[in-house]
This record gives sequence, structure tokens and C-alpha cells, in this order.
Amino acid sequence: MKKRGLIILGCIALAAGCSGQTEGGVPSPVFDAKPEYVELYNVAWEQAKAHIKYQPGLVQPRYMDEGFRDEAIWIWDSEFMVMFCKYAPKRYPGIETLDNFYYTLHENAGSPLSVWHPDNPPFFAWVENDYYKFTGDKAHITELIKDKRFLQKHFELFNTMKPGTEFPFPFCENGIRIEYKGIGYNWQSWQSGMDNTPRKREMPLFWIDAISQQALSALYITRLAKIAGDSDTEKEFAEKYEELKEKINKYYWDEEDGCYYDIREDDLSKTHILTPASFWPMLAEIPSPEQAERMVRFALRDDKLGGAVPWTSVSRDDEQFDPDGDYWRGSMWLPTAYMSIKALEKYGFFEEADRTAEAVLEHQWQTFSRYEPHTIWECYSPTKPEPSSKNSGTKRVKSVKADFCGWSALGPISLFIENVLGFYDVDGPNATVRWNLHQACRHGIKDLTFGKIKTDILYDDGKVTVRTNKPYTLFINGEEYPIHRGRNIIYPEK
Repeated sequence: MKKRGLIILGCIALAAGCSGQTEGGVPSPVFDAKPEYVELYNVAWEQAKAHIKYQPGLVQPRYMDEGFRDEAIWIWDSEFMVMFCKYAPKRYPGIETLDNFYYTLHENAGSPLSVWHPDNPPFFAWVENDYYKFTGDKAHITELIKDKRFLQKHFELFNTMKPGTEFPFPFCENGIRIEYKGIGYNWQSWQSGMDNTPRKREMPLFWIDAISQQALSALYITRLAKIAGDSDTEKEFAEKYEELKEKINKYYWDEEDGCYYDIREDDLSKTHILTPASFWPMLAEIPSPEQAERMVRFALRDDKLGGAVPWTSVSRDDEQFDPDGDYWRGSMWLPTAYMSIKALEKYGFFEEADRTAEAVLEHQWQTFSRYEPHTIWECYSPTKPEPSSKNSGTKRVKSVKADFCGWSALGPISLFIENVLGFYDVDGPNATVRWNLHQACRHGIKDLTFGKIKTDILYDDGKVTVRTNKPYTLFINGEEYPIHRGRNIIYPEK
């Protein structure tokens, strides 16, 4: 039987999956053009395994550690780690890690570990939505939205915290620095996660990332409330989202450059300091298509955030850009690179997303293979295959962490699967996979698990072979192919 180039070759009993890997295993990528990327992928999972910790007294004692301080847990590190743990949720406790913040912050559960910055970036709802698409765990979403209201509570907490706020659990000695002031959020660099960012030179600021992360949360709380059947919350947060969207476009958009910036608190003027933080509005679906196109053309120039090593932590033409990185003064960081690439996808900029993702992964690989120790780093030099460094007296020193998987696994795992291989959208509840097939070599993925589906998808010389234990729909470059249980052969239309 044929349909749109599809041949169904019959059913094969695959009760335990497609390729015989044990339940809960990680997917197996195939990429003949650069098998070294598969090597780095496997290293990332092994390093991530070493970051699974057990701490009695936590709500979820088995959790993912960020790799920086053993005595602390970090909100924004943990949020980003979910975005690769989603590929192996039975092995890697990404989503469980978030419970340690929900119950500590919103139910006074206490914590034997310090919640290092309670006012870290608040985008739980975005990662919860992505995780749900892999697991289809509607009961978890119902608990978050209807039973515990954790996501709504955190949205409101971010609005009501201010300097001097105390909590009945340990947190960092720097204290709370967020404060909502109507037009935006006065924040500080450590709490934003971008510790020594050049943005600091213009403080006091209303930070573009803080207000956009709240908009992102409102957007996804709205969508999760629909899944949970909570129409009141859906309506309430849709209105909050629209209010924030209007405010961001009114105050933070710079018409001359075609970009979003922080604004100075005293006169609301734009700072014109370009960092990946300017892409949080795009991830939150704030700009119009025309605004988004202008922003991509501007921000991805080689003298801005583009170049051979894209997504530098500040524009290359900024007065404080350091060619060796100096942490957030030029380094390439995986969390902000990943966020920015996902923002591009929201507006259909797949060529730019895939090209910059592959450049990021190539830079990680070159650093891994050429620099000793051979490992995955906290952040990277923007100009050479090395970890970030900074001046210390008369010499450069490497002050960043090694074996940082941790969020740096986002490159070898998530960007590899989603952008280099092209499986950019996996949706268990709707039983769909969307594939941007743009590589010419033999490539694909085995043991990709979403919901109750486990599948192999492999391209080789014009032919796609799909094996699956349950039916689903595969979109290849926008073309729809119904996938039946067993083995399927597809000749994608040109």
C-alpha cells in the first residue's frame, strides 16, 4: 500500500521497543557525516549520570545536580537540565528535580540544601510543557495547575519578592534582588544568571529577560491550563500574557536596530547592549513576524552574536567583549544558545537555527578533542576551541568548571537531536514527530521514546526507514506520513 511515497511492509511484534534497548534507555543517534558527534553525545550522557545525586531530606532526594556547588540547588540550571533529561525520563530525574523548588518555595517543605537564588529566571512552565510532550503525563500537569497551583504561585512570587524578602530555608548570602516596578523588573546580574554581564554597567535597569520570562510563563501556564481543563486559569493567564506582551513591545523594542533591549530605570531609554537575553521575547512569541525577521538579520551578524562561534554572551562589537570569554563577557554558554535557537524555531527560522546549532556543537567537539582535559565545559571561548578564560594579573586563567553536564549537555544531546539531526518537535499526546530533514548523509535516531511510542527513524540515500511499536504521524519537511506499527519505508517527496 502506498501513500505519498509511503510503503508499509507489515507489522513486527515490538512489545519492548524497536531496537531491543532496555526500558527507559536513551535514544541512539546515527550521523555518518560526523560520527564524532555521536561520541560526544555518549560522553554527555555519562557525565550527566555522574550528576545524579541523592540527598536525604529533599522532597525528591534523587535529583540532577548542576555541577557547581554540592550544598546548593539552582533554579535556572535545573530548568534547562530538564530539556535533555526529557529524552530519558526514567533514568534521569530532571522533572523530579523541579519538585524540590516547588515544595520548598510554595509549601514550606524545607530543604537541607540551599536554594541558591529563589529569584533566578522563572520559566518552569516552558520546560514543564516540553516534558509533557515527551511523557504525556497529564496527571502531573493537573497536579501542577489545578491541585497545587505551583506554576501560578511561582508567577506571583516573582512579582511580589523584593530585596529583604526572607524564606524559611537557606538561600544565598546575596539575598533577593528582584523587584517588580510596573514597567518591569529591577534585578541584578547574579540573580539573572548572567553573573558578570556587561549589562551591569547600565544599572539600575528593567531587565528584558525578567519580564519576557514572566510572559513566557504566562503563555505556557495558559496552554497547560487548557490541558488540565482549568478554564479559569487559562483565561486569567491569557490576559496576563497579553498585558506583558503589550508592555514589552511598547517599552523594550528598539525600532532603529530592530531588537529588544534592557531599559534604564531612570528615563526608560534603551541600553543597546546586545546579549542573548534579547531573544527571550522571541521565545515568548512577543514580536510580530516582521519584528522577528528584523531581529534575526540584526543580531546574527558576524559582529554581533553570530560568527564562527555563534551566540556569544555579549555582542562582539561591545566595548567589554573579551575574545577569551571571561565568563559572561563573550563566552558561548549552552543555556542561552539553546534558548535562542528554540526562539528562532518559533518563527520558522530553521536554517538559522540549524546552522548555528551545528556550529555550537562543532565548537564543543573541537574543544573536547583538542583541549585537555578532554571534557565538556561550563562555557566556551568565543574565538578558539578552549574553555572560557579571563585575566588574572599577568596571565589568563581557566576559571570555569569541567564535566559540566549540567546544562552543557544541551549541545551534545538536545541540539544534536533537534537541530543537527532535525527532530525538532516530538509530541507524545498528539502522536507526532516533526522532522526537518536537511542532512544528505545516512542519519537518524533509534529508540526515540515519547508517550508509549518507541521508534527508529533512519534516512539513507533518499529512503527513510521507520520502525515503531505503535502508530503515529511523521512530518518530513512539512509533508505528512502516517506511520503504522512495524516497518515502514518512505521515499520523501522532493
